[in-house]
Amino acid sequence: MKKSRTLTEQIIENLLQINAVKLNPQNPFTWASGIQSPIYCDNRLILSYPSVRSLILRNFFEQTAAFEPFDVVAGVATAGIPWGVLLADRLRQPFIYIRDKPKSHGRQNQIEGILAEGSRVLIIEDLISTGGSSLKAVEAVREAGGVVAGVMAIFTYGFEEATSRFEAANCPLSTLAHYDMLLEKAVEMQYITANDLQTLQQWRLSPQTWSANKI
Repeated sequence: MKKSRTLTEQIIENLLQINAVKLNPQNPFTWASGIQSPIYCDNRLILSYPSVRSLILRNFFEQTAAFEPFDVVAGVATAGIPWGVLLADRLRQPFIYIRDKPKSHGRQNQIEGILAEGSRVLIIEDLISTGGSSLKAVEAVREAGGVVAGVMAIFTYGFEEATSRFEAANCPLSTLAHYDMLLEKAVEMQYITANDLQTLQQWRLSPQTWSANKI
């Protein structure tokens, strides 16, 4: 009898099939944080695939129960905005979005939309790497008088740094898929080789010091 796939497995398989996960150990990607990475997860591509988009939204919707009650859904600019909008519409909840810093002109807002003091906010991201952008959003909500119910994201690399930072901020985090499952499915689907797997495992242990010239 064929083993049924978990929802996490389904999401990972879809990310691989639409090429949202890119691998290039010899010419690594450089993140905004300066980290060199042999892998890049581009969840923005999901929006162009209706069936995958629906799968992600359905799973977000189901996981919101763990964060209830909340009054507002917030998207982290920019990649978290479309998912926040879709989820808020599904939940029939108000929506706001949060920039990484206040605008330099106009009303100089960091939070766009209406956030009443004391409102409980569920923050939506597309992925978690070091956790920096998400926790900036958490801080912005709290400084504006809101209460953060938690953060939800599609994918996490599972860095210890991110885990520690969320714990220190006393902020619950839930993701639909994670790095360990990604590696497992990538090998199973022959998306990566055994050598690639070793490289990706080594990188995750110390992303700040990993370098392509160590391969």
